[in-house]
Amino acid sequence: MQRRHDIDALRAIAFSLLMLYHLGMLYVADWGWHVKSSYLTEALQLPMLTVNRWRMDLIFLISGISTAFLMANTAVRDFAKKRAKQLILPFVFGVMVIVPVQPYCQGVMNGLVEPGFFVFLGRYYMGYDWPPDAFNGWQNSFTWNHLWYLLNLIFYTALIIVLQKPLASTVGLVVKRAFTNLRGARLLVWPSVVLLAYTMTLQMQNYDAYKHAIYFSMFLAGFWLAQDEPLWQELKRLRKYALLVSVVAYAFYIWSRMDATDTSPLHTLVAIWIFRCLYIWAMLCSILGWAFHLLNRPFRWLPWANAAVYPWYILHQSVIIVLAYWLVPLKIGNIIEPILVGGGTILCCRLLTSVVIQRVNWLRPLFGLR
Repeated sequence: MQRRHDIDALRAIAFSLLMLYHLGMLYVADWGWHVKSSYLTEALQLPMLTVNRWRMDLIFLISGISTAFLMANTAVRDFAKKRAKQLILPFVFGVMVIVPVQPYCQGVMNGLVEPGFFVFLGRYYMGYDWPPDAFNGWQNSFTWNHLWYLLNLIFYTALIIVLQKPLASTVGLVVKRAFTNLRGARLLVWPSVVLLAYTMTLQMQNYDAYKHAIYFSMFLAGFWLAQDEPLWQELKRLRKYALLVSVVAYAFYIWSRMDATDTSPLHTLVAIWIFRCLYIWAMLCSILGWAFHLLNRPFRWLPWANAAVYPWYILHQSVIIVLAYWLVPLKIGNIIEPILVGGGTILCCRLLTSVVIQRVNWLRPLFGLR
């Protein structure tokens, strides 16, 4: 099977955007996060909202595409064993070793955890009864923080394995063709109607179920899309129209939510949801179409990016939070601080990945590498 360089490139770009987004969370005003700088700005809200609507949807869409490629010409049992090693081992290692520094820094900066990392670590592993709101996940004494994506991916991968026969059944193929046979305006509109249905039925009732419905649907759409060449060609053909639709839908989305609140009339909320769902799906179609058009070539940086993206994802948030823990109290300025946190994160992830993780054989599988 010919390698799809655009998917490799898009994966690296999507996770780079995720890391940049997490850096922005340190500085955006009025948005809660694990730790916050003293230099907050509302100017970040709009650009981050623009990306926030579809960033994780894109990552799960790419994950579904990658899963389909990995499953091609591979026995289901062999795929399950290989994927379990690639996903479960890094998740467990990340939760136990990489993530704990995040609640420690958050708790100390909140004034609810005493300084002393190794004392904290002993209590953390033993299920200590933490003060309320000491850190995200204090109720359970532990947290997986940003690694929730891996947990969801493990679940969705297992689900797609279990559903192989139903998906290959007559009903399953009808549903698949209902998606892969979409063309023109129908491709840009109908999937957004599905997102709208999830929004209207689940978002207010069960937010976790709503997010799973969205993310697994994106994962399944990617799984179906992966090897459907006509659909890829249609996305490529529609890339300019999809971008235009996404821009217009986003403009109406921002306009409709300007004075809206949780108690706004239902028709106002429905209008917001319609424009939001249309924006999300049109933007995803645009991204896929432009990536297929521009990025499906063997760039020199792709092999390095493919090898680095998994360790960087596991490491980056812990590095950002540790650097913020050290630098925020110094109050070194609203320009120097983000430069040092952002640049330090890139440098640390690069050194830890290239100098340590990739060169130590027993560490490689702990970070998802062969």
